Amino acid sequence: AMAMSMRERTTEVAVLKAIGFSKKRVLSLVLGESTMIAIIGGLLGICGGLGALHLLTRTDEQRRLSINAIGPVWDGNEVWLVTGGGALFAAFPEVYATVFSGFYIAFFLFLAALILRAVAIEFRSKMPMPWWRTMWDVAFSLGSVMAGFLLGVALGNIVWGIPLDARGIFVGSFLGLLNPYALLVGCTTVALFAMHGAIYLHLKTEGDMQSLVRRWIRPCIILFVVLYAVLSL
Repeated sequence: AMAMSMRERTTEVAVLKAIGFSKKRVLSLVLGESTMIAIIGGLLGICGGLGALHLLTRTDEQRRLSINAIGPVWDGNEVWLVTGGGALFAAFPEVYATVFSGFYIAFFLFLAALILRAVAIEFRSKMPMPWWRTMWDVAFSLGSVMAGFLLGVALGNIVWGIPLDARGIFVGSFLGLLNPYALLVGCTTVALFAMHGAIYLHLKTEGDMQSLVRRWIRPCIILFVVLYAVLSL
């Protein structure tokens, strides 16, 4: 898989050079792409990881503590995601045009997941009924897992290689993006975020809540390492 993805990336670079891109410009595009993915992944890691683990908590108080742990940062992270998209357009318009047109449906679902997560955080405490809070707890967890998974699928396709024509225009389909390698990267990304979220929540809590979260950390690390090892084969 890694060898195939390297061949695909080499082909993409060759296409860019063939249409007149200099080596410096190609390198800047690759570095810019990698930097943006790293920033977005880092910003989503805490919130997405906590959301993925949110339903493992046992009581309403524990779930409230979990959400309160990201209270000061989650909305700021959303702003930085928007800023990242704008920066990508300003610095690398060709990448923006290709990625956002090719991954249109995937990014739409990704944004829908982020909106669902944000709404769940805001609406959960508006009413005291257990069914109301459980509904938004499920929405928060679903949105977090979905966002992390779709981000991983997008990353997997970027690493694997996306079909472009001679003008750099995406010529594939949404279903074509759901290849086994990309799906595995999506699962690995969710596991990575869960590990990140568990460690963050362990640092932000104490007492019984911290003891509960401590039991999550090792399984999350093991799951991530196993998926990463399989991904690297």
